Amino acid sequence: MGTPDVDAYIEDFTAFVTASPSSYHAAEEVARRLEQAGFDRLDERDAWPSDPGRRVVVRDGAVIAWVQPAGAEATTPFRILGAHTDSPSFKLKPNPSSAAAGLSQANVEVYGGPLLNSWLDRELRLAGRLATRDGATHLVATGPLLRIPQLAVHLDRGVNTDGLTLDKQRHVQPIWGVETIGDPADIVAHLAALAGVDADEVVGHDVHVVDAAAPARFGRGDVFLAAGRMDNLTSVHAGLTAILDAPADAGHISVLAAFDHEELGSDSRSGASGPFLDDVLARIGAGLGAGVEERRRAFAASSHVSSDAGHAVHPNYPERHDPVNRPVLGGGPLLKLNANQRYATDASGAALWAAACRAAGVPTQEFVSNNAIPCGSTIGPLTATRLGIRTVDVGPPLLSMHSARELAHVEDLAALGAAVGAFLRGA
Repeated sequence: MGTPDVDAYIEDFTAFVTASPSSYHAAEEVARRLEQAGFDRLDERDAWPSDPGRRVVVRDGAVIAWVQPAGAEATTPFRILGAHTDSPSFKLKPNPSSAAAGLSQANVEVYGGPLLNSWLDRELRLAGRLATRDGATHLVATGPLLRIPQLAVHLDRGVNTDGLTLDKQRHVQPIWGVETIGDPADIVAHLAALAGVDADEVVGHDVHVVDAAAPARFGRGDVFLAAGRMDNLTSVHAGLTAILDAPADAGHISVLAAFDHEELGSDSRSGASGPFLDDVLARIGAGLGAGVEERRRAFAASSHVSSDAGHAVHPNYPERHDPVNRPVLGGGPLLKLNANQRYATDASGAALWAAACRAAGVPTQEFVSNNAIPCGSTIGPLTATRLGIRTVDVGPPLLSMHSARELAHVEDLAALGAAVGAFLRGA
């Protein structure tokens, strides 16, 4: 592949994943890296500058960054890389501390659509944010703390023949300690201590269960990468590296938009169905003097690459995939298509993506679902519908998608970063 330095790219990506155990951490890590590179962090409550510059704004677990070149006008188009920061997991319920059989447990609910069995018998962390009475939020993350122990085969003799069945309430509550008389375990107090706040001041929390294992390369030639949350931190990182290198003299405004809550359908103030992107683009346009006419002209000339993970053909289940279009690990990032617009790609979008891959010197491969298996979706159709901007859906091929620990080919990730970079440069 004509990719950049794969080893350096993967080393940076694994550092990003490790620093981003929750969507809130991911948004802050993007902002931190951009600020370090000279981007100005803005507050939505303040007036925003209208002069050329490199800027970033965080809303909860979502982040939007942009490069406004010198010479930008009211009708200057946008080039947008869209992604999402959240991943399927478990989330702490209110009053999360419970106990059974002498063991302290964390009361959790399922977030999105995780492969439940993949979370069994792993060391797990907690990560997210706490809210205190003064309205402040505090990021928090533990080390290895929890585990969801599987029932021993001696107590479930049919598990290897009849299959594993997990009840989402009874069978996935993790343990994290031993109950001591007179000293009940309080998981919120434990998190508050880590965050450096008084437990009595905590009035709310958004805290997720996270795989504690570090990302790891393996396989012949170390070509594979195993890590949690690659759906969809792979695309957030690709957009981050691209916006860092976006030109300040382009004929368009480069944008990275990483949303939260995609795994739930995106219906939130920080999700792709919410107003965040529209708010930011409207404020950029207003600073350039755009009215309704100029705004619509800018959008008509704009383009959006929606990047989210897709499926490589599984060697043990080849019949689950389209019999003709057979994307493989190591074959390059995916162009995702669906006749029913579960992905927003059309012929013009396909040409846009082909040009980006050609400019980056990387291959691409097409993904379409088997007709008998319903297709997933992502943020692409949502942004296309809300804003009317030409959108193409792409992403890296994975195996074990929605597992606690997903699998990718390292060259596919580096190729995605290269292609996204070419797109934001104007290829």
